Amino acid sequence: MITAEQWIEALGLEEHVEGGYFRRTFQADHRSRISTPAGERYTLTSIHYLLTSRSPVGHWHLNQSDILHFHHRGEAITYHLLYPDGSRHTAVLGQDPHRGQLLTLAVPGGVWNASHLTRGDYGLISEAVAPGFDYADMTLAQEGDLLRQFQEQAELIRRYCRPAAPRRPDAPNRSTS
Repeated sequence: MITAEQWIEALGLEEHVEGGYFRRTFQADHRSRISTPAGERYTLTSIHYLLTSRSPVGHWHLNQSDILHFHHRGEAITYHLLYPDGSRHTAVLGQDPHRGQLLTLAVPGGVWNASHLTRGDYGLISEAVAPGFDYADMTLAQEGDLLRQFQEQAELIRRYCRPAAPRRPDAPNRSTS
């Protein structure tokens, strides 16, 4: 069986800001870009995305675009979704439909989501994003902001929020300026 490290090397993956590893595999640069409220975007982009036992969490984030997630190899990945109306949904992306796992999961734009490797060495998926992904359209959650919006999901939010970077001792304290 191929290991997580072998997938990282074979697919040329690099660390992703939300956790795990990724590489863009397609952008529709053969088509005219489309206009969005945030600017022009590709009509479609796609990536490979890998969660590993070393980096098992895709931390809470929100994308403006719709994203389709496709499970390819390895262990199942659990997704937690928080909708603007306050509702929550959990889905498992994996290869075993008899256990309720999905091969494909659609996450609409504007929905907060976090994911984690259910167990094992890795889970490999691909994502197709429309309109195409742009970092300007992604928000990494700040724990306090999410807790204010989804108070009843406090435990889940704390479990999968990216830890705040520690402040360097020589950095200015921006809260007083």
